Amino acid sequence: MKWLDPLADLTRRGIPCVIVTVVTVRGHAPRDPGSKMLVSREGLCGSIGGGNLEQTAIERAKTLLKMAAREPQLLTVTLNPASGDHGLQCCGGEVTLLLEPTLPHRPTVAIFGAGHVGWALVQVLGLLPISLYLIDSRASQFETDQMPIQTQADLHLQHAPVPETFIERLPAGTHLLVLTHDHAEDLAILDLALRRSDLGFIGLIGSSTKWDHFRRELSQNGHDEEALARITTPIGLPGVPGKSPQAIAIATAAQLLTYLKLADDQF
Repeated sequence: MKWLDPLADLTRRGIPCVIVTVVTVRGHAPRDPGSKMLVSREGLCGSIGGGNLEQTAIERAKTLLKMAAREPQLLTVTLNPASGDHGLQCCGGEVTLLLEPTLPHRPTVAIFGAGHVGWALVQVLGLLPISLYLIDSRASQFETDQMPIQTQADLHLQHAPVPETFIERLPAGTHLLVLTHDHAEDLAILDLALRRSDLGFIGLIGSSTKWDHFRRELSQNGHDEEALARITTPIGLPGVPGKSPQAIAIATAAQLLTYLKLADDQF
């Protein structure tokens, strides 16, 4: 079971791999049924017996990774002196392998602002299997006891003195929630976010008056109506009552679920 921890680590980091399992053995073979090996771009974990058998499985697994294949495949390898593209094995048996591609995908959510609402969002969104960033220009905001007791999220706490510069470090498809303590920071973050066409949901907390001001400023910075339409404000499902940080966080998390598209088997 030594492969379980490496598999969990690859999944957490969103790195695809192929699980290779010895399913059946006829005659003699280096390993028994149930033996496993992981193949990823970072290398190998475990072994199914070495030699031509293992190298053949590795090459097939690399092909599956290159194709981003999702369906499992069976591969039968004969171990005799007359065959073998990667050296000879004279065990005399026949091994059937199961190759299972795993393509982990964790949606990414970046929360700009580690205030009361930001931490409430961490508490709620932390229940989901996502990559979650909490970013703030104030280091003091991370000196807190508000860390979730349990979390499925891959949580990153990021002190960024100039938070808008963190935008360029976010992976494509990241969903943004902008709710800093400073309207100037909010505006700078939105400006750079709109300059990336590959981001997902962009939500801004605040009133209609705030948005009217931001709309004028962003227009003057060169953003047209199509770009401005990418921003959702206020955040949260419409019609959900309550202005407490917890109510806002629950309503916003429910709104985001539509965009995260999490499958049941990810939980």
